[in-house]
Amino acid sequence: MKAVGIVLAGGSNNKMGELSKRRAVAAMPVAGSYRCIDFVLSNMSNSHIQKVAVLTQYNSRSLNEHLNSSKWWDFGRKQGGLYVLTPYITEESNSWYQGTADSIYQNLHFLRTCHEPYVVITSGDCVYKMDYDKLLDYHIQKKADITVAVKDIDDASEDLHRYGIVRMGEDDRIVNFEEKPQVAQTNTVSLGVYVIRRRLLMELIQKAHEEGRTDFVQDILVRYKDVKKIFGYKHEGYWKNIGTVDAYYQTNKDFLKKEVRDYFFRDYPNIYSKVEDLPPAKFNPGSLMKNSLVSSGCIVNGEVTDSILFKKVYVGNNCVIRNSIILNDVYIGDNTVIENCIVESRDTIRANSSYKGEEGKVNIVVEKNERYIL
Repeated sequence: MKAVGIVLAGGSNNKMGELSKRRAVAAMPVAGSYRCIDFVLSNMSNSHIQKVAVLTQYNSRSLNEHLNSSKWWDFGRKQGGLYVLTPYITEESNSWYQGTADSIYQNLHFLRTCHEPYVVITSGDCVYKMDYDKLLDYHIQKKADITVAVKDIDDASEDLHRYGIVRMGEDDRIVNFEEKPQVAQTNTVSLGVYVIRRRLLMELIQKAHEEGRTDFVQDILVRYKDVKKIFGYKHEGYWKNIGTVDAYYQTNKDFLKKEVRDYFFRDYPNIYSKVEDLPPAKFNPGSLMKNSLVSSGCIVNGEVTDSILFKKVYVGNNCVIRNSIILNDVYIGDNTVIENCIVESRDTIRANSSYKGEEGKVNIVVEKNERYIL
């Protein structure tokens, strides 16, 4: 085992609106039966990283429940394992994580007890496949101090100022790194995946703490870009960050494309998730399905087009659902129309309701009606 993994999943995100009020972004449901963090944990497992720490903080109940067993990602071993690390009070500290670097500092004991020479640090809010073994080999080959996974974003609809923007020289060494600039100088973005030697990471994190610095990107990557050898590793496959409502909606809609589904769920290596013991979806007479994903435990009586239904969704008679994402355990009453919407989990939509988002703008539906007295 060459590396230990750290997943940063503790940050809050007000760009997700109502969706992030109940759960961490890393716990957001994706592609019908998965959570966002499943993708990075599967990458770790497929890359033979057997010891992984997930740093949680904000709205972590749902995420902690999802991570209650390590067996789903094959971390249940005598050596290694899945560790969920939350802020805790000590004689030295009684505060929440103040930033990404501070969250690692508060868990330095975890790194001190590891024996792996390298650390792979990732964020938990991205959907992608990556072989971290190849990233690690590249890091060793370049004799780098830090390696950052990057990608050229050619999609004009992407809002580049959401990301860290990097500029690399001819030898792929990063010569400039700007975190979320107002105007992007290049279209090469940081994917939030870093490789660094464990002892160097501990040294930099300790120094940042002594200087009152708390952010990994600003206070380590940007600050040391001219001092340390920081290289970029180009990732060519699919990658999406779900940090905004529009990005979350579009990422889910991407899974309605056959090539995206095949890439994640048919091509090796696999993506793993916690499995619930649910019956298969049931389509009653009169239901109509067009280009949609329907998960286990669903019962459909109406029309569903270009949409994703997560687990345990009930669609009543004469309902029409188009271009929408229905999260887990939603009851939709008869004669309801839902279009261009994201319906929050455990909602109860009364019969004869109508929710339509404007073209190009997603509407978030939150309805907490009493389900069993309708």
